[in-house]
Amino acid sequence: MLTALRHLFARRPRRAGPAAAPELAPPRPDRPFIAVGDVHGRADLLRALEAKLADLPPDWPLVFVGDYVDRGEESAAVLRHLMQEAPRPRVCLMGNHEDMLLRFLDAPEAEARRWLRNGGLQTLASFGVGGSPAQAPVAARDALVEAMGPEVIDWLRARPLHWQSGDVAVVHAGADPALPLGGQPREALLWGHPDFARGARDDGLWILHGHTIVEAPRAEGGRIAVDTGAFATGRLTAAVVEPGGVRFLGTGG
Repeated sequence: MLTALRHLFARRPRRAGPAAAPELAPPRPDRPFIAVGDVHGRADLLRALEAKLADLPPDWPLVFVGDYVDRGEESAAVLRHLMQEAPRPRVCLMGNHEDMLLRFLDAPEAEARRWLRNGGLQTLASFGVGGSPAQAPVAARDALVEAMGPEVIDWLRARPLHWQSGDVAVVHAGADPALPLGGQPREALLWGHPDFARGARDDGLWILHGHTIVEAPRAEGGRIAVDTGAFATGRLTAAVVEPGGVRFLGTGG
């Protein structure tokens, strides 16, 4: 009996261990570009960083990952700056904080609490809106709409959710590694996905993102993180993405 069992198990193929993740090729955008992390109302750092980037070729696009408003003190100035003509092509994506602001404009009584506790008070103040927005959200919304004007609001609503060059995609928060870029849920792009940080993609796509604050910017495992917490740390970071590699430039304390 024992001999028969040994013979049976000896004939069974051994279960293979987990396959090693394929080695990821370095990023290869169609052309070099620059991506800037979450600004969050720091117009001073934004201007300083753009001055630092002025020596780079003017045809390299400048892509912002979103979160221009809230937490910092100069959200209005940041938006107006980004809407101006720029010396290089500029792409401004939607962030979850722009999404919260727009939701507040559309449904102030339902959305005020979440937006205000995530930095909305600073945005209201930057547009000169005071009072008690938590107690009178409709009045605060109406004052904010008047202060912002239709041009700023329409610009915010028109922000795209992603941008891609070659094998590098820029989004605000992350992506579901199991889905192609064009099939991502809006929530995953704006708020992140639980598998983003631990799941490898199998399509060779690099995802450049903000949203999650990192102590230092990094490019590893198919992810490029550029949010260095400008509103709290005084450091605003840009990733310079060229065929074959990524380097980082920053400004602030």
